[in-house]
Amino acid sequence: MANMGYSTATITVITVLLFACLHIAEVEAEAKPKLGLGKISHLHFYFHDLLEGTNVTAVDVASAPATDSSLTQFGMVRVMDDWLTEGPEATSKMVGRAQGIYVSSSQEKLHLLMATTFVFESGKYNGSTLSMVGKNAVFDEVREMPIVGGSGLFRLGRGYALARTHSFDLKSGNAVVEYNVTVLHYSSPPRL
Repeated sequence: MANMGYSTATITVITVLLFACLHIAEVEAEAKPKLGLGKISHLHFYFHDLLEGTNVTAVDVASAPATDSSLTQFGMVRVMDDWLTEGPEATSKMVGRAQGIYVSSSQEKLHLLMATTFVFESGKYNGSTLSMVGKNAVFDEVREMPIVGGSGLFRLGRGYALARTHSFDLKSGNAVVEYNVTVLHYSSPPRL
């Protein structure tokens, strides 16, 4: 076979690179079974954000001087410890809590920047968490926010949450939001 003008050094470098690529592919193939990646879980629950009443779950902690005169409450910062339930009723079985903050981050539309940890307290996900950070355009019919991490059964979790307002009381600000979450994670947590 003809050398086609390539030097011996060039052919040697190409050969070494090919073997290196093959070795990297073998290492990645061996790592996947050890990590146990590939399980997809779908979760469905309701988020109860209660600003008024006897069981308040979210409180304002900061605002800007112009927040009260802003149509979007721009600059409002609220801390939450909201209920997560199986159904939309407040009496439905509690599955966990949504703990974190949300901030009114737009001067033109009611958009919230949410940093939330879903803390599961019952069922097979008891003790596990999912972290969600993203924009919530609250008046859109369906909002998509990224799942950026997790713990317990959701270690290395990545995915998305679809939120849809189930009910909203304009006077009190109390809301119930339906969440459908899809997350890719470990199939089982690694042993320590």
